Amino acid sequence: MDPRRVFCPNLGCPARGKLGDNNIVIHSQKEARYKCNECQKTFAATTGTPFYRLHHRPELYIWVVTLLAHGCPPQAIVAAFGLDERTVSAWQAGSGQHCQKVHQHLIARPRELLHVQMDEIRAKLQGGVLWLAMAVMVSTRLWLGGVASTGRSERLITRLVQHVKACALARPLLICVDGFSAYLEAIQTVFRSPLPSGQRGRPQLIAWPDIHIGQVVKRYQGRRVMGITRRIAQGTWKAAQALLIQSGGGQHLNTAFSERLNATFRARLAALARRTRALAQQEETLTLAMYLVGSVYNFCSEHKSLRVPLWISERKYRWVQRTPAMAAGLTDHCWSVKELLSYRVPIPVWEPPKHRGRRSESEKALIARWCS
Repeated sequence: MDPRRVFCPNLGCPARGKLGDNNIVIHSQKEARYKCNECQKTFAATTGTPFYRLHHRPELYIWVVTLLAHGCPPQAIVAAFGLDERTVSAWQAGSGQHCQKVHQHLIARPRELLHVQMDEIRAKLQGGVLWLAMAVMVSTRLWLGGVASTGRSERLITRLVQHVKACALARPLLICVDGFSAYLEAIQTVFRSPLPSGQRGRPQLIAWPDIHIGQVVKRYQGRRVMGITRRIAQGTWKAAQALLIQSGGGQHLNTAFSERLNATFRARLAALARRTRALAQQEETLTLAMYLVGSVYNFCSEHKSLRVPLWISERKYRWVQRTPAMAAGLTDHCWSVKELLSYRVPIPVWEPPKHRGRRSESEKALIARWCS
């Protein structure tokens, strides 16, 4: 137990969400509880993680979540560990919610993407069909997120493009998609920023410069691909070719990386398999399962194409395996599933309440102490 790495989770505490302020002490080593000297509240070391108030051994929880994240059917987990099916479903939903928070905190930050590919997957929903749209950063194989909807519509694509924009800097960017017409309009609509003019009213939206859109359209005869048409829907071929080479995305426009990502999700989520009897009950259930699989893929799965040589001598080297999160500079080692589930997402730092009139001296001292 290290109090320097723990923050107070009490939303009413002025020291909430702050690390290294020496306000956290160990309250009970045996019960694994901390105490905040500012608000005098105690809290468990597992607060803010799926292990909080867990009535089973943490090792069993980690085993079950690991199996779920790698495509093991829940029925097999129930038969192997003697758990109730509702317990397994609750653990999958709880770990999925936690992974979604971790994703929003670590992945959804602006960075130079260079090259992004987007695609959709058709899933089977009880009584209907569900579409999952996902995006991948080609240079690091980082899964940027996904959205679900009951229809393959422009609204679904717009929500996905908004996820990509939240992860992007206003730098040259190549986006490769299929021939779905909704992509072009959604990208041109979302990738805009307001230009302040100093006047009242809504500011003018200016399109981001150097956004290049490549479309790869496949022609089918039955299930066989008879031809592929590659075109630049926005931007120039020269700039797109430079971004392809810089990101390691090949020599020609393609959607191979998004298709490989789709294959990974199909292998790890039974409801996404092409021929399966496993149906998703609700849209939220499949969304949380998607975030569980995507987070394990980003932080806990080593990717062979991301390995780099570590030279020991002039003629001898060994390969260093990396995860997409390591390649993107988010982590310095391959996380275990336990580390992923134990990660505590910081809460917003306390802000002084709105006050009319003069503040008291004690309130001013408190504000100066925690807002400095």
